[in-house]
Amino acid sequence: MIGGTLQVDPSNAEQARAWDGEEGAYWARHADHFDRAMRGYRAPFLTAADISAGDQVLDIGCGAGETTRDAARRASGGRALGVDLSAAMLRVARQRAAVEGLHNAGFVQADAQVHPFPAAAFDVAVSRTGTMFFADPVAAFRNIGGALRPGGRLVQLVWQPPAGNEWFLSLTRALAGRPLPEPAPGAPGPFSLADPERARAVLGAAGFTDVRFASHSEPMRFGDDVGGAQTFVLGMLGWMLDGLDDEGRRRAAEDLRATLTAHDTGHGVLYASAAWIIRAATRP
Repeated sequence: MIGGTLQVDPSNAEQARAWDGEEGAYWARHADHFDRAMRGYRAPFLTAADISAGDQVLDIGCGAGETTRDAARRASGGRALGVDLSAAMLRVARQRAAVEGLHNAGFVQADAQVHPFPAAAFDVAVSRTGTMFFADPVAAFRNIGGALRPGGRLVQLVWQPPAGNEWFLSLTRALAGRPLPEPAPGAPGPFSLADPERARAVLGAAGFTDVRFASHSEPMRFGDDVGGAQTFVLGMLGWMLDGLDDEGRRRAAEDLRATLTAHDTGHGVLYASAAWIIRAATRP
């Protein structure tokens, strides 16, 4: 925030409306559910981030702040700053940090593509699935890189292509009644950085070097049981039912329940997923 106004790049205006609107509000109301879904990636992501006690950490797209709080605990003599477009999620993030007494965790509503971060103020920038929606990723990563000290680190978790993410293919196919078309290469969305060659080119153009990819595959948990998972998925992806008649909605709900039932392991509704943990550095 600058002078009480959220500064957003015009190319990110649609994302800002979504995340600072009902979509972000839904994520805020279900923060625990989203964090549990991603829980398998928590340990390898934090290991890759390699946060030291004195580090100054920037968390891009922090959501309800789980990663920011993890960073603040590790940077016990430093500070962790989480930024996000969603005011609702940031309210949750601030409340949870306060409950834990994490006085070195702070949160700012900001568009990381254009926010005037202080130059060379951070040792490491992290992002758990928060960097895939930039309309101009080169500009965004250049801005983030300017906030890092020389030789600073960027560690981000992004999805691999849809073929490795059963959760996306199965859930969207059930609701749409057909496989969705592949997104345009580089289009803002969950798979915009899925191609390592493109991600490497974007980061290189933004001034990063020593770009490395580590592949990780973990189960995504969508609920404890089928009923809970169905409620959660419909809340998250229910927009896909817009425009369907009553019969179409009934069929989509049945197809969704069928795939969720097939993935009910008895200890959670689990789907396969695959992500890259990408590490890069600013030039010394």
